[in-house]
Amino acid sequence: MGFLIRVVINAFAIWVVTLIPALQVFVVPFPPGETLQMVLTLLIVAAIFALVNTIIGTVIKVLAFPLYILTLGLIGLLINAFLLWLTAWLTHWWNWGLRVEDFWWGIVAAIIITVINWVFGIILRPRKD
Repeated sequence: MGFLIRVVINAFAIWVVTLIPALQVFVVPFPPGETLQMVLTLLIVAAIFALVNTIIGTVIKVLAFPLYILTLGLIGLLINAFLLWLTAWLTHWWNWGLRVEDFWWGIVAAIIITVINWVFGIILRPRKD
C-alpha cells in the first residue's frame, strides 16, 4: 500500500513539474494522448521513478556517503537529478514517457519533486497515539 501511495505522490509531483515550462521537463502520453492516457503515463513514469529511486538510488547514496558528508548533503541534489534523468532515459525508448531536456533544469525539477514528496510524506504519515 505504501508503494502505491508513493507512486501516486510521485505522479502528482511530476505533473506539477511539467506545468512549469521553463524547466523543460515533459511527459509524453502514449497514443492517442487523451486525459486517461496522460494519467496512466504519469502513473507508469512515477512507478519507474520510484523503482529507480529505490534500487539504483539506494546503491548510489550508500556509495556516495562520504560525498554527502563532504558536501553537507548537497550532492543529494545531483543524485536526485541523475535519477530523474535516468528515469527519462529508461522511458525514451518508447514513444511515450518522461523527457528531461536539460540536466541543470532537471536539478530544479528534482528539488521540486523532493519538496512535494516531503510535504505529502509529512501529511500522510501515520500518527502515533
